[in-house]
Amino acid sequence: MIIGRVAVLTVPHKGRERCHYCGPCHRGCSNGAYFSTQSSTLPAAQATGKLTVRCDSVVHSVIYDEKKDRAVGVRVVDRNSRETLEFYGKVIFLCASAIGSTQVLLNSSTPRFSNGLANSSGALGHYLMDHPYLAGASGEIPGFEDKYYSGNRPNGIYIPRFRNLDAKTKHPNFLRGYGCQGGAHRSGWDRGMNMLGFGADFKKRLHEPGPWQMWVGGWGEHLPRYENYVALDPEKKDQWGIPVLKINCAWSDNENKMREDMAAALAIMLEAAGAKSINPFVADNPPGLCIHEMGTARMGRDPKTSVLNGFNQSHDVPNLFVTDGAAMASSACQNPSLTYMALTARACDYAVQQMKRGKL
Repeated sequence: MIIGRVAVLTVPHKGRERCHYCGPCHRGCSNGAYFSTQSSTLPAAQATGKLTVRCDSVVHSVIYDEKKDRAVGVRVVDRNSRETLEFYGKVIFLCASAIGSTQVLLNSSTPRFSNGLANSSGALGHYLMDHPYLAGASGEIPGFEDKYYSGNRPNGIYIPRFRNLDAKTKHPNFLRGYGCQGGAHRSGWDRGMNMLGFGADFKKRLHEPGPWQMWVGGWGEHLPRYENYVALDPEKKDQWGIPVLKINCAWSDNENKMREDMAAALAIMLEAAGAKSINPFVADNPPGLCIHEMGTARMGRDPKTSVLNGFNQSHDVPNLFVTDGAAMASSACQNPSLTYMALTARACDYAVQQMKRGKL
């Protein structure tokens, strides 16, 4: 068991302050310690003097020039005026989230790419993945009544994957594996919503915090399957006239059996750690709730079975890059956002080198 990994500063850095453990990271970090584009990458890009940000622009499609065999720009709809505008560039990067970027490509059909731009493989839209989760265990940790919080970490604990790493850890019921995230807390006065009581005695019982609770849940690998896909709705459009996506995605037996093991294994771990009143759980949740969408414009070496190469570059349209979760060929079991950032940085460096060589 290790501390979780997060993109949070522990020392001041380039005008951003270190984390001071105030707790509500999900509300936004006023001193910029918690990574965000607003605190880090956008200011850096603005400092170059070469960045233009246009707000209220809903991307409709990528503009493709059949004669040049290149993407030459993007078509957008102004959110307020509904005016259609076009912007042009030598290289086009899509990074609108897995499903968002794929929606743009599917809506960018041309005579050459009748089922979506850069889709000669037919793989665009397919192999949609999310992380199976909301399965694990919780329990009460006895003791430590004299301990409470001294600041709030922006993260919890992590248990790296331990299933199907080698012959000794092979599980008979499923492929791949899962990592585990969790944390401990003491319930406050709000636990009274679920308690019986009334009057002064009831209030007095809520003056002290409740017992320590520990919960741990698994985040598993979703196997890439062709039948999990998104496609443009042939009839329904959004308020800007852009076809919406129909999403077809479900867990297979592999993910369901993995989630059952998450609950069983983590209950055993909590019991070994001395927890009491252990509650294993497997929630009934479909793909999408973890909001770790991946796939639909997958990387691969073979242009016949993939949309992008190893540098997030389109096999079909060399000056078109997709650098969000759409590129993933596997979901693995880790939180993926930092991986997208690394892939984007590498793709940008590669694109610059290719342009210097006159290949883009």
